[in-house]
Amino acid sequence: MTGTSSGGMAPDIERAARLMADARHVVALIGAGLSVESGIPPFRGPGGLWTRFGEPDMRGYQRMLADPRAWWQKQLSDPEPYRVELNEALEQARPNPGHYALAEMERLGVLRHIVTQNVDNLHWMAGSRSISEIHGNRTKLRCVACGLRYERARFPIDARRLPPECPECGGLVKGDGVMFGEPIPPDVLDTCQEQALLCDCMLLVGTSGVVYPAAALPGIARSRGAALVEVNPYDTELSPLCDVRLRGPSGDILPKVAEVVARLLPERSRSRQTPP
Repeated sequence: MTGTSSGGMAPDIERAARLMADARHVVALIGAGLSVESGIPPFRGPGGLWTRFGEPDMRGYQRMLADPRAWWQKQLSDPEPYRVELNEALEQARPNPGHYALAEMERLGVLRHIVTQNVDNLHWMAGSRSISEIHGNRTKLRCVACGLRYERARFPIDARRLPPECPECGGLVKGDGVMFGEPIPPDVLDTCQEQALLCDCMLLVGTSGVVYPAAALPGIARSRGAALVEVNPYDTELSPLCDVRLRGPSGDILPKVAEVVARLLPERSRSRQTPP
């Protein structure tokens, strides 16, 4: 295993890029660190939203189900202070070079899937298309009964008729973001686990490796023989598992990795037929 700070990491970038270029199925697991580089405050740690405002209700989902009308009324008229600050940051956030590098590696046919713990929609804005949002997406609503998702901007909410109902099944509609006490939607969780089993190289970007079930995915991949490449300014719970550890901001490192991957692709295509 290797780990290098931002100065003089060219050999490790080369090694990481070669692991990805030689792999048949690369999956990226993305954490809050990538969003922080786009100006979105983290939830935990120094300066985090929950550090300053306190953590949300650990039984928030159960309380929402008990009185969904009251929950929606509060969301629309009196959201928690941390949500006000977060929503303002989300509205202003734009993809950073790390997001665009991931989209480019997908375009090149190397990165097959992204599992993101972020709800900010920035991967979509950057051009990525094969994405599982394990904690949901802030721009969507979801029916808790049938699981259908709707674009929030195209789903009118009448404050006089709360809670909103699913047009397909009449079920309760809430924000797509996964609340405390709420299970990860089965369709998303199944896809994430399938991707961890399929991959032979997993790229870990800006994730602390402490929030489950996402934190379990690298171990699943590793148990199947996958190589792990970590991009993070700091050591994490996942660092000991990694084959290559690239220390620094993902917005600096990922574009360099993508550049080397693109250079290596002709070499890979000569050594074997690229999978469809």
